[in-house]
Amino acid sequence: MDQRDTPGQLKARALRHLVRREHSRAELARKLAAHAGSRQDLEALLDSLVAKKQLSDERYAEERARVLARKYGAAKIRHDLKAKGISDGIVGAVSSEGELERARAILERKYREPAASREERARRARFLQGRGFSSDVVLRLVLDREDST
Repeated sequence: MDQRDTPGQLKARALRHLVRREHSRAELARKLAAHAGSRQDLEALLDSLVAKKQLSDERYAEERARVLARKYGAAKIRHDLKAKGISDGIVGAVSSEGELERARAILERKYREPAASREERARRARFLQGRGFSSDVVLRLVLDREDST
C-alpha cells in the first residue's frame, strides 16, 4: 500500500531535511518526491519554502563551495554544483577568488618539503589538476617551487 504524506507532513519532512543542512531545490525535490501526493503539491511546497527564505539555492551553493574549497579547485566545485542542480547563473557567481592561496595551502598540507626533482613537480601538478585547479594556478605553483629550489 502506497502511503503519501499530507501537505503538513510533507512540509515537516522538508523542514527536517533543511534543519540538518542546506539543500538545493533539486536535491530537496528528489528527496521528497516519493512522499508527495502530487508533483503540484511538491512544487507548491518548494515555492513556499523559497518565498519564506527557508530554501535557497544561493545559500546552498555558498555553503557547498565553502566546504569543498578546503580540498578542491574552482572547476571541481563548479562541476559539483551543476551536478546538484544549481543554475549556471548561481554557479558562475561562486567565485574562484583565492584559488592560488587555496592550492598552495592544499599542496603544503600534503607535501611538507619542496619538490626535489622534475618528476616530483610533475606529480604535484597532476595532484592539483586532479583536485580541479586551473592549469594557470598549477603552473604558477609548480614554477614558483621550481624557482625556489
